[in-house]
Amino acid sequence: VQLQASGGGLVQAGGSLKISCASSGRPFSNNAVGWFRQAPGKEREFVATISWSGGVTDYADSVKGRFTISRDRTKNTVSLQMNSLKPEDTAVYYCAAARSSYGSRGLNDYTAWGQGTQVTVSS
Repeated sequence: VQLQASGGGLVQAGGSLKISCASSGRPFSNNAVGWFRQAPGKEREFVATISWSGGVTDYADSVKGRFTISRDRTKNTVSLQMNSLKPEDTAVYYCAAARSSYGSRGLNDYTAWGQGTQVTVSS
């Protein structure tokens, strides 16, 4: 599985942005998928995850209520809708396929990391 994140950009604080993750290799329809982010000088951190069916989701406390993760199994894509963006959301966002059907918050539970997409929120 090889993943590619896209859709990043520059947005003002309070604005919205939707980023997407697609597989360029075999489908990841049986894997959970997670979004993580890494700001300059900081460690990569968990943002959100969605199960293989889309029925189970989990979010970091810092984005709960503002971000929504979803997946389209027919198109083999996973998206992250980000609303009410804050300058502290600025980071490179990465998607990754989990080793199992249900994701977790742990980076080590994920494989097949995709190339990230930059999200910049101006104040």
